[in-house]
Amino acid sequence: MILTPGRYNAAYFEHSYLSEKSGAVLAMNSDLEVRGDYLYYRDFHGNARRVGAVYRRISDDYLDPMTFKEESLIGIPHIMDIYRKGNVAVINAPGNGIADDKGIYYFVPKMIEYYLHERPVLKNAPTYLPFYEDDFRYVMEHFDRLVIKDVAEAGGYGVIFGSSLSEERRREFKETVRRERRSFIAQEVIDFLDIDIMDGKEIVPRKADLRAFVLSGKETKVWASGLTRFSRVADSFIVNSSQGGGFKDTWVLSQ
Repeated sequence: MILTPGRYNAAYFEHSYLSEKSGAVLAMNSDLEVRGDYLYYRDFHGNARRVGAVYRRISDDYLDPMTFKEESLIGIPHIMDIYRKGNVAVINAPGNGIADDKGIYYFVPKMIEYYLHERPVLKNAPTYLPFYEDDFRYVMEHFDRLVIKDVAEAGGYGVIFGSSLSEERRREFKETVRRERRSFIAQEVIDFLDIDIMDGKEIVPRKADLRAFVLSGKETKVWASGLTRFSRVADSFIVNSSQGGGFKDTWVLSQ
């Protein structure tokens, strides 16, 4: 079962495409109901079928109005109650969004060294956490050449390029970072690869990035594929679909 907020969500195409290709049922909260200690799905004929696992595409805050935000209109009342009893699996598990906190990104190389006793194979983009004094001073001194990111945001939101700000706005934003040091990270700007895309009838270059798919179980395997995302705006580094970005086929020529 894939739980979607609905067709007005920016990633709804991905939800429906995943449902189609995986054979999973695509459902909204209005299709699901907790009865007693179990979750049920009502099909087009009104028949109720018990659900064993839900792949949720909504955030923790809106998952269960009885547990989190009571004003949520896209969640399933009491799903957390039966989740705690082990009667339904929720993927991704509530709480794992902590890994999406951009502040965690700063510590990933250190975690690899601490837990695995290995050096990271791939390097992070140079990242600074203003919470620490040395990093804070560096960010203040090089603000105009860095990209500043709100750690609580996602989907391309809360991303500010220092070079794009006016002097006045830069002073204001630096003061915000000074007051809320834990709320931001700063990174050196990485010049994304330009690829050709079709824009109407024109072929134009746009920034793009590649997201790899990694499966972890008894072994960890990197799929011979990936997600190539691109910006539709000239010179923009924001490729997220929620910001109007697109995606292209990814070709793996050799392994």
